[in-house]
Amino acid sequence: MSNEKLEVSILNVREIAKNSEFRIDSEFFKNEYLQLDLILKDANYIENIVEMSDVTSNGSFKAISNILNDTNPKEVPYIRSGNVGNTFLNINELTKISEVAHKKLPASQTKLYDIMMARKGKIGGASIITEGEVGFNCNENVVKLTIIDDSFNPFYFTTFFNSKFGLKQVERFSTGNVQPWLSMFQIRKLKIPRMSDNFQMEIEKIVKNALSQKRLSDLSYHDVNKELLRILNIRIDSNEFSDKQISIKNIKQIEVSNRIDAEYYQPKFDYLLKQIEENEFDKLKNLIDIKKSIEPGSNFYEEEGIPFVRVADIDKFGIDNPKVYLPSEYFSQAISPKKGTILFSKDGTCGIAYKVDEDRKLITSSALLHLIKKDNISIDLDYLTLVLNSPIVQMQAKRDAGGSIIKHWSVPQIEQVLIPMLDENAQKDIGNLIRESFSLRRKSNELLKIAVKAVEIAIEENEEKALAFIDENL
Repeated sequence: MSNEKLEVSILNVREIAKNSEFRIDSEFFKNEYLQLDLILKDANYIENIVEMSDVTSNGSFKAISNILNDTNPKEVPYIRSGNVGNTFLNINELTKISEVAHKKLPASQTKLYDIMMARKGKIGGASIITEGEVGFNCNENVVKLTIIDDSFNPFYFTTFFNSKFGLKQVERFSTGNVQPWLSMFQIRKLKIPRMSDNFQMEIEKIVKNALSQKRLSDLSYHDVNKELLRILNIRIDSNEFSDKQISIKNIKQIEVSNRIDAEYYQPKFDYLLKQIEENEFDKLKNLIDIKKSIEPGSNFYEEEGIPFVRVADIDKFGIDNPKVYLPSEYFSQAISPKKGTILFSKDGTCGIAYKVDEDRKLITSSALLHLIKKDNISIDLDYLTLVLNSPIVQMQAKRDAGGSIIKHWSVPQIEQVLIPMLDENAQKDIGNLIRESFSLRRKSNELLKIAVKAVEIAIEENEEKALAFIDENL
């Protein structure tokens, strides 16, 4: 007989009828959601607090599609669901639309302190628009919330929807198993409690401090990237990188590469390799061993257990909270990343590298390779990770990765990637700068966690205890 406990919620028809969408599925009435209802029973619906808009607020689907697909230069950042969450926008993977299209889509243009929420795909969490992100635009999978009730501070509002009380509401209302989504109607029915102006201002101070640390980290990382290219004398802004040039190859060269598509032979790739080869370099396969993980399939996904990290859960700065988990028995079947392992994506968004700084109890999908330094090799792993994330390797990924819908970079191709090899002292100097940048980012993330925890304490207990928690942890 199974030892699993059966969770039962007993409600009458009137209680079911109270929910605005007349949901009758058992998932909607899990005990944790009913407890959430009790905690937020006096909270405010955000439909009375914000104005909501997305790109479809500008007109019909056909009209918007025509606007977005113009042939003008793409200059204006275009926010998608993958850019949203965890307080600040992830601007590393922003696509762009033309300035002409942007001006024709005024309803979805971002303004200072707007809040962005993803409503399709990777939903959950919120991001606040800061000074450098005014005048962006957003697609139909992202909703833009503009606060119209002055009693709600946008920094507190954003932090609340990154807390467990905000995330659980989104989780509850979302529909669809493979591609979760929220309707505009569902978003309007999300709730947030009003806190005192003093408490909300304390949250604003913490979040702004976190933003300051993040900006210093971003600037440091950008500068060390430029320094790497300068030292190696590699130019990626040269006219040689134009997509419009012609390349002539002979049959022997085509046989060696085993590629017949024109994209592979663009002159910019030849120019990049020529610049790399002017430095001391090595192939990636001579520096690291590559370990593969498992792919159990979505039918094994669970809401708790061992975290299952996929490409969407990782970027060059860290691992996000995964959306799915695996049964614990899978942990013995897969390698778990140890300190110093570089996780490296080969599918989807190819070439994302992140170095793990401590042993992690998690499972990665088969789309993430584990790069482990060979015992006889002396290389600064932070330097190697920077190179993997730099245009030096990203362009090699762009050249190699095939697949029109989902890009795939094969392991044999990855093994042949060229890595410039600076001397040990130069590697160490660059590695130290990277470590400083990541230290600032960790500080930013710690501050955000304090803000979120303080909001949760204020809701579960009271503001006094939340402020005391802030004083103890800052």
